[in-house]
Amino acid sequence: MTGSGTDKTKTRRDPAGPVVVLVEPQLGENIGMCARAMGNFGLTRLRLVNPRDGWPNMAAQRAAAGADHILDHVTLFDTVEAAVADCSLLFATTARAHDQAKPVVGPEEAARQIVAEVATGGTTGILFGRERYGLENDEVALANRIVTFPVNPGFASLNLAQAVLLMGYEWFKLATANTLPFAMPERSERASSHQMQVFFDNLVAELDKVEFLRPPEKRDVMLVNLRNIFMRMEPTKQDMHTLHGVVMAIAEGRKGPAKGGVLNGGEAARLRALLAEHSEGRAPSDSGTVRGLARLLRRNPTDAERVLWEALRSDRRFASHFKRQTPVGRHIPDFVSFSKRIAIEIVNADEGEAVLRERAARREWLEARGYRVVMLDAAAIESDLATALDIIAA
Repeated sequence: MTGSGTDKTKTRRDPAGPVVVLVEPQLGENIGMCARAMGNFGLTRLRLVNPRDGWPNMAAQRAAAGADHILDHVTLFDTVEAAVADCSLLFATTARAHDQAKPVVGPEEAARQIVAEVATGGTTGILFGRERYGLENDEVALANRIVTFPVNPGFASLNLAQAVLLMGYEWFKLATANTLPFAMPERSERASSHQMQVFFDNLVAELDKVEFLRPPEKRDVMLVNLRNIFMRMEPTKQDMHTLHGVVMAIAEGRKGPAKGGVLNGGEAARLRALLAEHSEGRAPSDSGTVRGLARLLRRNPTDAERVLWEALRSDRRFASHFKRQTPVGRHIPDFVSFSKRIAIEIVNADEGEAVLRERAARREWLEARGYRVVMLDAAAIESDLATALDIIAA
């Protein structure tokens, strides 16, 4: 499995580049972070001049975040002169003017000169100074060029790894012709005018059904605006298929458990009254009607049913035990646990006679078959869910 941007299955790009020389680095963590920055941009040769905490350094390895191929080939030197002895073009990085008659360039120009020098077979190097005070005058004097960064003059100091990263970025960008590691996947073909027109006609037909394009005097302007929205997108054929699906899904309505909405208490009472009146006089074997009514109830929960159902599914005491609006024989309690032999009935305000008779018959039928029936007030569930759950648990 690849990490965040690091894919070890891909070939590492290590073009011939400059030597990075750290002069008397103090912290192993800084050396490791410099190695990581070098690895990001294809630099592989790291030289250390008198690292304060010695070498090898575990802190450096931890901070390198996988740049072991650089740390494993670090070379140590006692003096800066020895570390840069083979360099035909040497740059000294500094944020301070050292008052030396020496060309001063930015990182982009330095990268151009490094690429040109490497192309002729020369060895280039970049000097980076100490964390506390950078390079000394005699060390800068060894360099052919000074590199400084276009930073805020009132806050010019960069940490070591940042300076290495900026130089590595400018060099790698030139050395690889600014090639990005990946590009956007190929899109499907652009949608044809005919496909766009078919989609638009379908969209307009559905909008007319819900009277969206009104008032009539603004219809033409609204249609032009809508068409321009999709034309500016320059959609592909696949985009059009997706948009067709979106429009039709909205037009046809939600399906399955998501269909319908949430009822308030009055609406629920009227629905239950209708179902109770419909159920009166039905034969117990009329299971098709019972299942149809159960589906209708599942798709149209009240606020209290929805809240209680979410709690029953998430509370460890009840999780996986209860089902909602599931037929038990010819009856449909609001919630039922077959394993615990418990049925829960939610009582809404202002329930009519038909609902009360149906509920009483259902309770009698369930209790006769060993079910315990728990009656909960809908308003009480909404105002104090915890108490309702405790009642069920008890």
